[in-house]
Amino acid sequence: MSDLSQNDGGSPVVRTILMVVAVVYLIGSVIFMVQAQNRINDMEKRQVAVQEDLVKRMTDSNAQMKASISVLAREAGITQKDLGKKTATLQAEEHATQQRLKADEESTKQQFGAVTTEVSAVKGDVGKVSADVTDTKNDLAVTKGKLEHAIGDLNRHSELIATSHDELEMLKHRGDRDYFEFTLKKDKDPTHLSIVSLQLKKTDPKKNKFTLYVLAEDKKIEKKDRTINEPLQFYTGRERALFEVVVNTVDKNTVTGYLSTPKNVATSQMPSHASSSQ
Repeated sequence: MSDLSQNDGGSPVVRTILMVVAVVYLIGSVIFMVQAQNRINDMEKRQVAVQEDLVKRMTDSNAQMKASISVLAREAGITQKDLGKKTATLQAEEHATQQRLKADEESTKQQFGAVTTEVSAVKGDVGKVSADVTDTKNDLAVTKGKLEHAIGDLNRHSELIATSHDELEMLKHRGDRDYFEFTLKKDKDPTHLSIVSLQLKKTDPKKNKFTLYVLAEDKKIEKKDRTINEPLQFYTGRERALFEVVVNTVDKNTVTGYLSTPKNVATSQMPSHASSSQ
């Protein structure tokens, strides 16, 4: 049996088969190695191509970025330049506006000062007018208080009489009678008032007395030795209306006073030759 084994192991056929197998294995290994090397080479080529493409893309991208940056830089430079111009213009306008505002403020202050002065002056005038009005009211009150009641020489009824021009104005404002102021000179022609005439005959300044004539309806009525502020009454006219003469001052040759008549008698009954003197 050992002989058979030795014969089989040393058989040329077996050795041939083994050698063929070994050669095939070797060829296969070489082919595999060649193919693997080719694949490695292809992979390296591809990797190199990819790297070159990547480098190219990066280069192109960098170029584009540089170009874009350059364009942006130029545009930024132009915008900044324009912005600088606009800023300078705005600053100039702002400065001019501030100057105008300052000028307007100064003008307004001056105008306000002038208005304040005028208002102060007006306030002073108003205060003065107010004081004058108050004084006038007081004077009118005093004048009104000075209006006296006196009994006429023809009746026993008390009548209001005025002793001065201001008091006479108060009576005029009452509106119940008409009043005619007069100044009579001694030994002169009669003075026509309303529908009557008055003529001064005599004066006594020391005693404040006088004598005068009343001419009415072709009659001459003497009022002798009368005193100032004494109502001298008489009736005349178609309706026999009551007239009243009051003398307020007596001088050497003149007297002053007023004639009181019923309302509107002068216009309805004045003779054609008469003339009013106030």
